[in-house]
Amino acid sequence: MKKTLLALVVAIGFSQAANACTGITLATTGNDHIQARTIEWGHSNLNSKLIIAPRDYSYTSTMPDHKSGLTWKSKYGFAGISVSDDKFIAEGINEKGLTAGLFYFRGYGSLATYDPKDTANNITDMDFVRWMLSQYSTVAEVEAALNKIKIVTVYFDEKGQPSPTAHWRVSDKQGNSIVIEIMDHGKINIHKNTAKVLTNSPDYNWQVTNLNNYINLHPGISKPQQINGVEAQSFGVGSNFVGLPGDISPPSRFVRAAFYVNSAPILKTAQQAVSQAFHILNNFDIPIGSEFNDKTHIPDLPSATQWTSVIDQNNGELYYKTMYNSTIRRVDLATLNFNAKQEHIQALDNGKFSYQNVSVK
Repeated sequence: MKKTLLALVVAIGFSQAANACTGITLATTGNDHIQARTIEWGHSNLNSKLIIAPRDYSYTSTMPDHKSGLTWKSKYGFAGISVSDDKFIAEGINEKGLTAGLFYFRGYGSLATYDPKDTANNITDMDFVRWMLSQYSTVAEVEAALNKIKIVTVYFDEKGQPSPTAHWRVSDKQGNSIVIEIMDHGKINIHKNTAKVLTNSPDYNWQVTNLNNYINLHPGISKPQQINGVEAQSFGVGSNFVGLPGDISPPSRFVRAAFYVNSAPILKTAQQAVSQAFHILNNFDIPIGSEFNDKTHIPDLPSATQWTSVIDQNNGELYYKTMYNSTIRRVDLATLNFNAKQEHIQALDNGKFSYQNVSVK
């Protein structure tokens, strides 16, 4: 197991700083479906890579004690973005339009107990996205296959405690979208993603119920009214949603993301939806340092939001930007060689803050 992974899971276990992901779903009048998300990690560089995985490629999940778990062969090629280790896919899309991504679920996720004597059908939580993307084309297929595997922790700390785990968003290009949460030592809960949003803890049902506290929020400007003889009127746009939470906690981000998705304009084309998704997620970019109590140990990173991705499922396109370069890059799955013999792995950017000069005539 690579040192980067060890550093990641140990840090997760002892700190809450910027372990924040925000996901949204948009659709067009033409039934294009867009899955978008940010990924935050404020402790160190996740060294995320762009991973292009071919068909007919063999995988084996490595257990927390380094034994071999489930072995499988990919049916579909996919493109994804890794975290910490090149084999750990945090978000991706396969050639059939299925998308899957993991979201930090500290304090609520609770996986099945790992049994080192019975590992044949075991995969680690960090392999789960790769397992789904490489084999299935629809949400229904993923749901039907869940009883064939046992998802276990990727790592135990020196006290024998499992590392915090994730919950997962899975969507297909037919518009089906679910949230998978594993709680109470392996109980799998599947929720339809009716809110079109996912963040982190607490669980999905709690987050949806919490929206009831914000039914007073509406887009636009409040109408003037008399208050004890005083003519009160709005200072400007946005007064209808005064009270929209602005902090970076998962419940607040869930409410804020749900509001922006709900108030988005009618989107006619996939390109409009992709653009709208990036603009919405700009609201969830977390400046480095805002989550640290101790200001003497802030990492040398431009942002806690290390990358933002937007996936156009129906057209097979993965867009992303990074903390170093806000230029949007596009990966067109139609141009990728899914018959290659090996995975293609490349950096998301050059690891340096970059910009382009403007030529003024």
